[in-house]
Amino acid sequence: MASSSSSSSSSSLLKLIIISVLLLSFTLFLILFPPKPLSNIPSKSRLLLESSSLPPPPPDAPCSAVRLLPADRRCAAAHARCRGDSPGLLNYAAVHFCLLAGDPHLSLPVLSLLLLLHFYFLVFAARDHFSPVVTRLADHLRLSPSMAAVTLLALGNGSPDVFASVAAVRGGQPRTGLGAILSAGAFVSAFVVGAVAILAAPFPLNPGPFVRDVFFYLIAASALFYVYLSAEIFLWQAVGFILFYLFFVGFVFWMDLVVEGRRAKEGEVEMGLVAEEEEAPQKPSKQLDWESGEVMRDLKDAKARSAWSLYGMLGKISQVWEVPIATLLKLTIPSTSPSEWNRFYITANIGLCPLILLYSLSSFIALDRQIVFLLPQTRFPLWSVVLFVSLCLAVMHFIFEKEPPANEQIAATLIAFMMSVFWISTMAGELLNCLAAIGTIMELPPAILGLTVLAWGNSVGDLVADVALAKASQPAMAMAGCFAGPMFNMLVGLGTALVIETASTYPGPYELQFHVSIVVAFVFLLLSLMGSLLVVTWYRFRVPRFWGFCLVGLYLFFTAVSLAIARFSR
Repeated sequence: MASSSSSSSSSSLLKLIIISVLLLSFTLFLILFPPKPLSNIPSKSRLLLESSSLPPPPPDAPCSAVRLLPADRRCAAAHARCRGDSPGLLNYAAVHFCLLAGDPHLSLPVLSLLLLLHFYFLVFAARDHFSPVVTRLADHLRLSPSMAAVTLLALGNGSPDVFASVAAVRGGQPRTGLGAILSAGAFVSAFVVGAVAILAAPFPLNPGPFVRDVFFYLIAASALFYVYLSAEIFLWQAVGFILFYLFFVGFVFWMDLVVEGRRAKEGEVEMGLVAEEEEAPQKPSKQLDWESGEVMRDLKDAKARSAWSLYGMLGKISQVWEVPIATLLKLTIPSTSPSEWNRFYITANIGLCPLILLYSLSSFIALDRQIVFLLPQTRFPLWSVVLFVSLCLAVMHFIFEKEPPANEQIAATLIAFMMSVFWISTMAGELLNCLAAIGTIMELPPAILGLTVLAWGNSVGDLVADVALAKASQPAMAMAGCFAGPMFNMLVGLGTALVIETASTYPGPYELQFHVSIVVAFVFLLLSLMGSLLVVTWYRFRVPRFWGFCLVGLYLFFTAVSLAIARFSR
């Protein structure tokens, strides 16, 4: 019995390693090689991010300088200069200067509406697709909440943050990248943890994983703080940050497997996340829904009851948005449950997903790369070949497959995870660029934009995903993701950017610029972590609701202090 259990554990671990490598490789492609805007495809619209007919922008010409130019030159300058650090589908500065003639009275309402649309898209994708897929992947791999948080949730939530930090550091703005990572870390460890506590508290936490996650995050933040105060970083230190996160992931796996092995010997068999959900209806649960007071069961029940009251004022608008957004996501994200199988949507998934995945790798593989296909001496663009093959497979599937599969398929779950990450990453980038355009129109200083836009825009994915998990009876996984996700961004995202920069200066160090706002961000981040550790430990590892309000207040105070520093410092 013990030998069969150990062999099953070994096979599950091997499968987990293979799947983790595949997911990590896909996420690293999105981070290091973000999708290129489709500038080589002719378009009648001048709102696309890039246009091959425009001259390259001067390196020292900021987007905020466009408003100082004559009115007849602003549109072309917006196309040339307002590209942003993150590639996107639309150039929102061009929307302002070209489509709306530079009138802020028209641009601000339009961009604000687009901002709400992007945020709603993020919420919908995280709530209805990302969270269920993470739960089902954790079920397939039999992951504990902490193991799922340091792998699946960290990869899904961290890709926009990691991309932004890599782009900022590689673009010659290490202070912006470091400030964004720290501000986003403070946002997640204070505001998001506070939101999870307010919505789901009181709920218990496993003492071991909680102390481990917070302690490792404290060590990582303290080490980075020490390196920052030294004003220089060497290649071995940058590599050490990445290795430290890998050590943390290995420690999480070892700790959970050891605990699971001990419980198996004692006869207390645990089957992971879904087993806990299956036991919940059989036992009276003390965890109540934060809105209706009813027992929370699964994601659909939480979705039906909560109705996302934060958007109550925009209920009618959200109903108009929900149909096209839900249809688009169903067309591009496969359903993982046989009970939700739909032949039309599955056929559309087969036809569209390969092309979207190819687009996500467009910085690595050119979409218009000419390849020989079917006929000799005849070349076709790569995207057309992929589209042709995927459409043929889709038609064959629609003709021959008329019954749903008997069981959930791990391949469909993996593709659904990748597509969910793609949409969250893409829409987080759109949200970030839209926020930056609004800041430019309102003539906000770049320091304030870096503090607010990068921190809030990049952390929207963490906020909606963790809150969705908390409202779907997974507060423990949400809390673990609140610490593992920002640590992934800090160690892997910033570490990757610093490895690239320190490699260019090897064997010498890479100089770090000192600024008091970075020190303030470090201090507030450490305060929020130590405060959560002390309060949760004091309450015997139960998260009280009042601490959620305290953390939200701490973050608001941090934001006020940081804005004051940015306002009065150069």
